[in-house]
Formats: sequence, structure tokens, C-alpha cells
Amino acid sequence: MRSDITADQRLKEKEFVNKHKPEKTADYTFDRVPREERKMGWLSITNITFGIATAIFYFQMGSVMALQFGAANAIISAIYAIIVAGILGTIIVYLSAKSGMNVNLLSRGGFGYIGASLTSLIYASNFIMYCAFEGMILVAAVHAFFPAIPVWALIVLFGSIVIPLNWFGIKQLDKLQKWSLPIFGLFLIAAIVVAFNRPSLYEGSFWTYMPEGVQIGGTALLLCIGMQHGIMGLTALIASDYARFLKPKDIKIGSIAIGFIPQIFCFGVMGGLGIWFGVTLGESNPGVYIVVLLGLGGVLFTMLTQIRINITNIYSSSLSLSSFFENMFNFSPGRRFWVVVSGIVAIMLMLGGIVDHLGVAMTFQGVALMTWASILVTDALVVKKMLKIGPGYYESRQRNLYKWNPVGVVSLLVPTALGTIAALGYFGLFLQSTAAFFAAILAAILTVVLAVLTKGRYYTKREVNDIPKEDYIA
Repeated sequence: MRSDITADQRLKEKEFVNKHKPEKTADYTFDRVPREERKMGWLSITNITFGIATAIFYFQMGSVMALQFGAANAIISAIYAIIVAGILGTIIVYLSAKSGMNVNLLSRGGFGYIGASLTSLIYASNFIMYCAFEGMILVAAVHAFFPAIPVWALIVLFGSIVIPLNWFGIKQLDKLQKWSLPIFGLFLIAAIVVAFNRPSLYEGSFWTYMPEGVQIGGTALLLCIGMQHGIMGLTALIASDYARFLKPKDIKIGSIAIGFIPQIFCFGVMGGLGIWFGVTLGESNPGVYIVVLLGLGGVLFTMLTQIRINITNIYSSSLSLSSFFENMFNFSPGRRFWVVVSGIVAIMLMLGGIVDHLGVAMTFQGVALMTWASILVTDALVVKKMLKIGPGYYESRQRNLYKWNPVGVVSLLVPTALGTIAALGYFGLFLQSTAAFFAAILAAILTVVLAVLTKGRYYTKREVNDIPKEDYIA
């Protein structure tokens, strides 16, 4: 027992620990997952992340890029996205599985526990907005087939249904994704077969399609890459919410599998099919062409895919909101409370027409999330491992942390601000299309410089000796 604190301080610490004990759903919102609770195999976790990878949103991205900028440019940008997001995702999955923490908790040392609230809020708002966007794709598809049902009623119905589907946490998500994946596969094969047997509106091979006046590379390719940046940061970060439950013996194979397989599927398979569907059918909206191809089956297919993605959106947003309000206001009503809040806010955004403004929101989110991912990776690989600055472990408990760590906070705010300005076109076309990548590189440089200047003094208030050596990353 430590002798440097008083009995009163020990009592307060005990009360704090008791207050923040894990919920019965075993989601470990506020602390690392104990090693004995890391029982999920890499296949199960990869399967859960397929809830994101199978979203129709990737169809839409592929179709839009192909029809506007050419199929070849869309394909090249997809390969780029797989490589970059896969590398970032693999490293973040490894850090999460090794420490038993998701990215919200991993950020607390490098940002300070109040500073990390910035990332939690960005993360939560991102998932809620994506929930609204994905929900509206479903609403549009169902309303097109059943126009008698009011749009507002469909919004409320499909916005509410994801709440009970999230009630029992990670185990419930695993089961839902397992039984629904084969059904998704059957619908997807049916859509491909029907489309293959329809005469294509484009006479040549789909990968040769190029709009008039557009060439391979140059501005068109940069614009495609810019569109990919809007989602790449999310796909790299989100797996940490599930990878923290990975069995320790599966860390090596699991990091690569969970880091790369979903990226290959969402950008390569779903995005690639979106390119093919868009060129073949001459339509960029999957909510239209899937229903045209499969009729009522297309409505059911859209419903399945969008519910799969939205239960993961709500799950991750609930974890982030829990972290934010616990950090900022010491308010900890439990993850289920934030599941309900996230669902209600998403419904309000859909009813309020926020989807019409998601372009600007996605620009900011893409820059911010890529910046955050860059900071986490640089902090782990360069600052902690190579330079040996700061502790070789991750700490999430407020009593052991500073409120602010300039290393993470400055490295997030400055590149995000400059990257957003660049994305809006104020620094020229090249930086507009590569704004997220530009912000990520700047964030990496700032992270190293600030860590060296501060000598790692703001990572922890005092040395922690109760973390298993197996959870150390350096």
C-alpha cells in the first residue's frame, strides 16, 4: 500500500473506483477490459466490424466517384484507402487489444482526461450523424416502395429500432451481426446476378468508363482520394471499440485481420461493386438501383444493411458520450442511457433535415478523425516506443492524469483547423483534395515535437504500478 497518500484520499479513491465499476453489460466504458474478460476471437470481432463494412454508403461512394470522375480513378482511390486505412487500423487494433482500451481511453494520457473529451465529442457526433445519414438511405428506399407511409413515421420507426438492438452491449452485437451476415450475403449475390443479366448502359468494360473531359490521375484522382478521406479515419478508429475484447493469444493475427479485412471489404468489395453498379446502371443512388434490381427484396436488403451499420454507430456513440460526460461533468448514468440519447438525437437530426448539410460536416469529421488516428499511432510508435518518452502503458483513471496534455490537444486542434480550411479550398486544389492527409502528417510532426519539448511530463501525474506488464506497449 502506498504511503504517500492519506487515509481520506484512499477512501475517496475507493469510492471513485466503486462508482465506476463496469456495468452488468460488461462494456467497460471507463476503464480497460481486464485480461480475463478478453475472450473474443478475431473472427467474432472481424464479423462485428462487418456491420460497418457492409453499409450501402460504400456503394454510393463508389457509384458517385465512378460516374463523376471515372471508374479508373475511383478504383485507384479505393486501393489507396485500403492501404492507408488498413495500416492505421492494424496499429490501432493492436494498441487496443494490447491495452484493453478503446481509442477514447487510449487518448486520455496523450490529451489529458479533459483534453480527451474533445476527441470523444468529435467521435460521438460523427457516429450520430452517420446514423442519421444511413437511416435516411433506408427511409428513402422504404418510402419509394411504400409512398403511403409518411417519411416522419419511417424516421421514428427506423431511428428507434436500433435502441433495443443495442441494449445488451458487445455480446448482443456479435450475435446480431453473425446471423444477419449470411442473409446480407444472399441479397448481395442476388443483386449482382440480376444486374449482371441486365443490359449495361455502358457498352465497354466498366473499368474503362470515363466521363467526357476527364483523364486518369490529376484533379479527378485527387477529388476521389478526397472523398475517401472523409470516411477512412472512421474505419481505422472504430474497430478499437471491439478489439479491446480480443483474446491475448489472437493479438498478432487479429490486429492484421481486423485492421485490413473490413477495409478491403468496404473500400474494395462494396466500393468496387458500387463502381460497377453505377457504371452499369447509370445511377449513383443505391437506394434507387437496389430497389430497381430487387423490388421488395431490395427494400429488405437496404433495411438489413442499414440496421447493421446503425447498431454499430449507436454503440460507438454511446461509449464516446459516456466518456465525454464522465470526463467533463462526472456524470455517469450508464451506457444504456447514452444509447437512448444517441438514438433520439439521430432521429431529431433526420427530422430536421441535417442530411442536407452532411457534406460540410463530413469534411470536418474526416480531417479530425484522420488527425486523431495519426496522433495515436505516432504517440505509440515514435514517442513511446522509439523515443521512450512518457510511460510505456496507457492510463485512463482521472486521479492519475492531468486535465490537459498539450502534446495531444495542440496536435489535434491546429492540424484540424488548418486541414478544415484547406478542405474548404482556401489553400488551393491540391491541399483541398488531400486535406485530411495533410492534417495527419502535420499532427504526427507536432506530436513528436511537443512530446520532446514537454519531455512527457503531462502523460501521468504519478507512476502507476497496478497495470499488468502484458498490457505495456513499450
